[in-house]
Amino acid sequence: MDLVNHLSDRLLFAVPKKGRLHENCLDLLRGADIQFHRHNRLDIALCINHRIALVFLPAADIPVFVGEGRVDLGITGQDQVAESQAGVEELMELGFGKCKLQVQVPEKGPIQEPKELIGKNIVTSFTLLASEYFAKLEAEGARSGDDGEERGRKEGRGGGGGREGELNLDVLEKTTPRAVSRTGKVDGIVTRIKYVGGSVEAACALGVADGIIDLVESGETMKAAGLKPIATILTTGAVLIKSKHPSNPALVKTIESRIRGVIVAKKYVLCTYNISRDKLAVATKVTPGKRAPTITQLEEEGWVSVSSMVDKSSIATVMDRLEEIGAEDILVTQISNSRSTGGV
Repeated sequence: MDLVNHLSDRLLFAVPKKGRLHENCLDLLRGADIQFHRHNRLDIALCINHRIALVFLPAADIPVFVGEGRVDLGITGQDQVAESQAGVEELMELGFGKCKLQVQVPEKGPIQEPKELIGKNIVTSFTLLASEYFAKLEAEGARSGDDGEERGRKEGRGGGGGREGELNLDVLEKTTPRAVSRTGKVDGIVTRIKYVGGSVEAACALGVADGIIDLVESGETMKAAGLKPIATILTTGAVLIKSKHPSNPALVKTIESRIRGVIVAKKYVLCTYNISRDKLAVATKVTPGKRAPTITQLEEEGWVSVSSMVDKSSIATVMDRLEEIGAEDILVTQISNSRSTGGV
């Protein structure tokens, strides 16, 4: 089905249909009051209270659809945006799905550094990022080799041939490849990049790869597979992205504002306390708020009430410090929703 032609009056919003981001995305949509019912086996859901159609897609496909303008908004991982090289606008980080794209090798194997994998077999589902990473490594190796050869000539030693078995990396002073096939045939690099769509961690044990590049959250799966990290290519998390030419910019702005408000509400609590005015300056340094604290004069002479947004992760420590300063009647209130400008 051509979604744009069949749903031309609705803004199309792509969300991951499964995987590590799926449940968090549904929670975010509920918090933003985007109401919908998804029928079994259908990857399209019409919103009840907005002119929006949710499209459930693989996370890897979402940047492509958004970048081509076939979908207006999407939630996916920063890793998928980087891998797709899609021309999308990143609106905000969403605070979940955090993990690392790492180079992993057998724990009991001899390889300790990424450069030792040059010319070997790498299995990954991130073939473009892997090819760029190893193109950079190989180019650095080529420059290092050229410097050593030049020093050898200056010192009266040969150096053109190198030791037997060494890779000739002279050809790698090329532009980093921007495309790679699933066969691993990449112009300009000698490392063999092989595509595998799932269970990448099994590749080394099965003898398919000397190393892998894959997303790592806790690291337990990799440890169970007998692997260890030797490099991190990037740190990633879920992001809200939009097309450069959305069909309904006003509705996009509304959704962005709602989602930002949900994220702020999840991140902060409202801390309220009473304190004598002579200690106010010290107390507000502990609770500066997102922009500034709200200060209200109390009926009792010399006392004020302070309300301030505090990062939820540090609220216990903040309360301890306020108590030490002399604050009284310290209360913490959960924020169910918000509207907030600027960064989260």
